[in-house]
Amino acid sequence: MSAGTTAGGRRPVMQDVARRAGVSHQTVSRVLNTPDDVRPATLERVRRAIGELGYRPDPVARSLVTRRTRTLGVLTFGTEHHGPASTLWAVERGARAAGYAVTTAGAVSPAPDDVHACAVRLVEQGVEGVVVVAPRDGAAAAVAAVPPGTPVVLAAGIPVAGVPSAVVDQDATARLAVEHLLGLGHRTVHLVEGPPGWDEARARTRGWRTALEAAGAPVPTPLPGDWGPAAGHRAGQRLDERATAVLAANDHLALGVLRALAGHGRRVPEDVSVVGVDDLPQGAFFSPPLTTVRQDFAAVGRAAVGILLAQVERGERPAGVVLAPVLVERASTAPPPRDDVRP
Repeated sequence: MSAGTTAGGRRPVMQDVARRAGVSHQTVSRVLNTPDDVRPATLERVRRAIGELGYRPDPVARSLVTRRTRTLGVLTFGTEHHGPASTLWAVERGARAAGYAVTTAGAVSPAPDDVHACAVRLVEQGVEGVVVVAPRDGAAAAVAAVPPGTPVVLAAGIPVAGVPSAVVDQDATARLAVEHLLGLGHRTVHLVEGPPGWDEARARTRGWRTALEAAGAPVPTPLPGDWGPAAGHRAGQRLDERATAVLAANDHLALGVLRALAGHGRRVPEDVSVVGVDDLPQGAFFSPPLTTVRQDFAAVGRAAVGILLAQVERGERPAGVVLAPVLVERASTAPPPRDDVRP
């Protein structure tokens, strides 16, 4: 007889565990659902029988008894991009590690009706809490769409007032890059922006501007972009010939900038330094390897699950978590040409 089957070759049921342990099936049920109410010796005997038989409780039947589904919902849009997709993966992994399943509802757009329909669908499926991964405009609306009484946490974008969140400090992300480049001696830092309609893009632009103003450096006109390398390439082709330092709002944009600069005979980092954001795994293999500001999306996902489970399991209302970005220095940044050094 192999684990997970009885002598007759069928899957073991609760009555088989009860017979093996010498207890009633009601006692087995208590061991599975309310173990604190069972004497230690009985608890040990039943758990040993469960292990020997390879018994696995029926999740549907168990949820009827406990009135819990052990399922978390994820309400999301924008997951075709690296950051949200990485966060979603981390949420799923963290939930599984805690013994929860994950149901995802992806809105086609941040339109309120679409987001509300997704939120309602999740709650109708019996999720015990909702993680909102909505980095575009509409995060607040997405949170508001979750029916009252349902635990919720925001895991992308920027914090929303009154809602627990796990996010990376996007203003600090841009400031780190600017301070690094100014510290190398560059007079100013040009910016290739992320797309309009994204909270993170706006926050990075704000952090870039604030850092330049705080240093008394000129503030160039930002170059428009989105999150893709093609937009970075277009921006790189339009870059001021006097520019010696560029911050791209993500690594994909930076890749496009590198290609454009190479096409115009401008060397990186000898003529122009380039910094990205995200720390894509392939960034270390760009030519040259890309200096970037790391966003720890795995930590965001883990923190979001922890915050949500504190609400679901213990009824707590934890404070949000703002994670610090980290500068990763590689070969795409260096002091400017000698005659362009900042005084």
